[in-house]
Amino acid sequence: PGYASTNLQTNGPGIGALGVVVKPFMKVANVFLGQSDAKGALPSLYAATASDVKGNDYFGPDGIGEQRGHPTRVGRAARASDPAVAEKLWEVSEELTGVEFGALDAPVASAT
Repeated sequence: PGYASTNLQTNGPGIGALGVVVKPFMKVANVFLGQSDAKGALPSLYAATASDVKGNDYFGPDGIGEQRGHPTRVGRAARASDPAVAEKLWEVSEELTGVEFGALDAPVASAT
């Protein structure tokens, strides 16, 4: 959600040998395009804690290109609604975590 200026742009996965070329560019981009890591976390925190959030809502920054700003409801990329992409994400998540999330589909027993 947005662009947070962190060290992931210059030291994250996949940078490797490209770092020599990428690092100077990303340092400039972080200054002009990014926002603080704390502000970048706000849309996710809002989505997780605000009382007006409904299921299927997406939140991101309210600025140009949804890159920086305050949390607001935003649209989503077509891939975010693609069942094939969702299935693949689910499979990879299970593989990487070693947890079979299908077990979470079981009905929840009533507390009363």
